[in-house]
Amino acid sequence: MAATPNAATEHLVNVLRDTVVSLVRRDGTDLSARQLGVFLTCYLKDGAHTVRGLAADLNVSKPAITRALDRLGELDLARRKVDPLDRRSVLVQRTTKGTAFLRDIRAIMNEANTPKKAPVEKETTTRKRASA
Repeated sequence: MAATPNAATEHLVNVLRDTVVSLVRRDGTDLSARQLGVFLTCYLKDGAHTVRGLAADLNVSKPAITRALDRLGELDLARRKVDPLDRRSVLVQRTTKGTAFLRDIRAIMNEANTPKKAPVEKETTTRKRASA
């Protein structure tokens, strides 16, 4: 049986929905859930990231991570570089464009998280109705 969502969970789901919808509607970068997961992991978790490490962290296959990184590379949101200390390993690096994209995501999420105020009816309109 599914747990009944609480208000905090519902709020988070709505913020996620509003954020994703805003990202989809805007021109430019449009990432799949997997690509966004890889991107956010690279940018929000400190330390060096490798294909092998990302696969383990996200519990998906290395080929799936490679495909996601291919797309992120095409968009210049991340780049891969052979680890000079272990040539069998590939390091994932952040980019300037990726940092700007993360800043955009944060701004969109902040906007989605800001409570919407109900439109306030002008006092003159209210008075006209009362006198009618």
